[in-house]
Amino acid sequence: MSEPDKHEPDPAIPPLDTIDDSQRIPPPRRPAPPRPRPIKAADDIPPGAIAAFGVVALVALLLILKWGIPKGIDWYHHQDGAWFTQWTATVADPVHAYLSAHTVGLPLTATSAFVIWQGVGIVSLALSWITGAVGARLTWTAHGACSVFMVWDAAPAAGRPVAAALTVLAWTIGSLFALRGLSLRPLIHLHNHNHNHNHPAR
Repeated sequence: MSEPDKHEPDPAIPPLDTIDDSQRIPPPRRPAPPRPRPIKAADDIPPGAIAAFGVVALVALLLILKWGIPKGIDWYHHQDGAWFTQWTATVADPVHAYLSAHTVGLPLTATSAFVIWQGVGIVSLALSWITGAVGARLTWTAHGACSVFMVWDAAPAAGRPVAAALTVLAWTIGSLFALRGLSLRPLIHLHNHNHNHNHPAR
């Protein structure tokens, strides 16, 4: 009895039939978790709690009308806005002094440099707020860093930390508008490179 030929080819494997995308059955969706039932004051909160809250709110309103508003009006009448002027001078005067000391011998005068410093700050703040452009925000950041450096260098030694801190606070307040919407979280874009190709059966 002869042995089977080991070099005899294997039988042909029939091609696999692919399923069209329109015939695929999507997996069943998981049911969404039940939403919490909204609180209804008339049903879920005891009437005693509602009455107590109303009494507390009424007492608070009376105290505000009797004491809060008169105190606020009296405080407003004694304010002359000097704190804002002093804050501005604490930042602007050292900057002007620094520019006066470091523009000697230059074609640019200290007054012109001070006007340029103000203009760059205002324009970069406005453009950063309105457009959110990267260049405008970089200019605003560089303007703030240069301002802090100039204030630290030219302010009196005794008040140097306070002057620099007020400059940083002024810059951060402006940054609320200039850097609005800026996020430090990286943006991850996921692209699906899997393409389903339907090959006809042979």
